[in-house]
Amino acid sequence: GEIPPGSLMLDSTQERSVRERKSQENLAAPKPVKKKVPGAMTMGAGMGSDTSLTAFQDRENPYLNLQFEPQRADKYELRKTYKAHIAPISAVALHPKKSIVATASDDHTWKMWSIPNGELILTGEGHKSWVSCIDFHPKAATLATSSGDGTVKLWDFAQSKCVATLSDHAQAVWGVAFHDSGDFVASCSMDHTAKLWDVQRAKCRGTLRGHVDSINAIIFQPFSNNICTCAGDKTVSLWDARTGLCIQTFYGHLNSCNHVAFNLRGDTIASSDADGGVRLWDVRMVQERLNIDAGPHAANKVALDRSGTVLAVASEDHSVKLFDTADGAFLSTLDGHEEAVQAVAFDASANMLVTSGSDNTFRVWS
Repeated sequence: GEIPPGSLMLDSTQERSVRERKSQENLAAPKPVKKKVPGAMTMGAGMGSDTSLTAFQDRENPYLNLQFEPQRADKYELRKTYKAHIAPISAVALHPKKSIVATASDDHTWKMWSIPNGELILTGEGHKSWVSCIDFHPKAATLATSSGDGTVKLWDFAQSKCVATLSDHAQAVWGVAFHDSGDFVASCSMDHTAKLWDVQRAKCRGTLRGHVDSINAIIFQPFSNNICTCAGDKTVSLWDARTGLCIQTFYGHLNSCNHVAFNLRGDTIASSDADGGVRLWDVRMVQERLNIDAGPHAANKVALDRSGTVLAVASEDHSVKLFDTADGAFLSTLDGHEEAVQAVAFDASANMLVTSGSDNTFRVWS
């Protein structure tokens, strides 16, 4: 039960956010020497002719014209608390088909739990530093993690092991996300770049360059070939994964951007920053639709429910704040975490909300 060296318990007297602390620790640590990896390249004009990119065919978003009932998260209450790790839990991911949640922690491990029983299914050990992000393959046979050790790892459930370590980033990796085809993974790093990886070959297919500070979060626009990133340079950017070019940049945040999320339709981006500022962006009109003040504490993560009308904000002030996306109206606060809330996710099928925090717990609200 001892804390391994190099992972820190959060000192409640520290005013710095977890992200700031990790960034400073990472920059102070000695850098591993990166070897040139054969086949790793920055995307060029020849990219589009590769047959393995057939996953990037244009296709219709099946949710485009569907209407969903809003998740009445403002009426939710804390149902269960799970002491899941021995250090802060920085990310949660929900299994696409089953009542299973995956957690990523500063204790260098990730774990998979059944909910609502909270039975431990799997523990993933292998990262040499904090695990920052976690995402399920759309068919849920594998899972991807990112870490402060500068790597992305792919884990196979059938083989119960790590099947690939992707180590082209020069610094800590903050985020990882699967493309909806499952053939590609995108990652973003403190090294100011995002990368696209071929899952089958475990090779870097391209590097997205343009941000001038740490890229803190990454996500694919649903059922599209576009990647969305947000960074310490206060911007949110949209990229074409096929060309590696930046399509749009959204300006408006007044501090470092911590996180981005899409609605299911893919026409709205929610982003949050270190001042607690949350913005909703209209992707088609390329403009800010709404500016919500969830401060003064940092807004660590954001999530939109299936209807796209309810926004949840994981706050540094130990709470989850809920807002109406139509007009930005404040709905309610979910209180229960004893330290900063690091992650939040809506589970539409079970009509619940899952959160995790610096108090080493994840919690279920319904």
